[in-house]
Amino acid sequence: MRCLVTGASGHIGSYLVRLLLARGYRVAVLLRPVSNVWRIKDLMTQVEVIRGDLASLEAAALEIRNFAPEVVFHLAWEGVGSSHRNDVVQLRNLDGSLKLLQVVAQCGCRRYVYLGSQAEYGPYAGVLSEDLPVRPVTFYGVTKLSVGLVSQKLCETYNMDFVWLRLLATYGPMDDPKHLIPSVITSLLGGMKPALTSGEQCWDYLYIEDAARAIAQSAVMPAVQGIYNLGSGECHSVRSIAEHIRDLIDTSLPLGFGEVYSQQAIMHLQADVSLLQQATGWVPQVSLEEGLQRTVNWYKYNLRSVP
Repeated sequence: MRCLVTGASGHIGSYLVRLLLARGYRVAVLLRPVSNVWRIKDLMTQVEVIRGDLASLEAAALEIRNFAPEVVFHLAWEGVGSSHRNDVVQLRNLDGSLKLLQVVAQCGCRRYVYLGSQAEYGPYAGVLSEDLPVRPVTFYGVTKLSVGLVSQKLCETYNMDFVWLRLLATYGPMDDPKHLIPSVITSLLGGMKPALTSGEQCWDYLYIEDAARAIAQSAVMPAVQGIYNLGSGECHSVRSIAEHIRDLIDTSLPLGFGEVYSQQAIMHLQADVSLLQQATGWVPQVSLEEGLQRTVNWYKYNLRSVP
């Protein structure tokens, strides 16, 4: 199977590329010229690199058509960080995503797998299910939802399978150091006290390898089409996560609970993933405890290699 992956240098994309290669698939990656490929540096000779940017796709369109992907995994997105959630830069994702879909439709692509976001739902106090009304409150969430709606209609027009995975949160080795779990780990390993909220938020975290398996599995089962939630299905308090990380490193280290306050904090984030499980047979294999242990161990030995 010929697979095109966008966002391959990112956390999730890097694990997906490794998994696709391990399964014997032919993989091409669309990389911006300025991409830092540290996560997939050892894979660069095993993939076909197409240099290009979703914002100016014309330069890469010919190479994409020549590769003729059967499946596209579209993970790339500009402005994912919290500081860009209401930035007009989000509009570039809409234009670029739709252009890419049109390019691959011209060369026989049969399945298009997108990475959506829980931000499409907006704030909910309970468990997120796919039948909930969507009411995004950020530009990021609105743009994700818009890309999904338009792409679904285009896939119908082009007779392509459409899969949209609304991701909650992932963690694991090689994560973005700005995210909660790696920031707590790196602070404690560096002998610093991490500044945290009171830790009352209850969040759903999925280990990165489980996320990659779910994304890959959605591409090989013809019956899997439409919108699915992607998460662990379990909810853990931020306090308990931070305390568990601390205990794995040094039980005597302090944690700065209550030193950060955010009016926009999401207090409950949990997915109902039964629809995806029923459609694919996928279930998470790595518990939070095991995943945190693996993540802490990786950072202990690779802290200096993180950009």
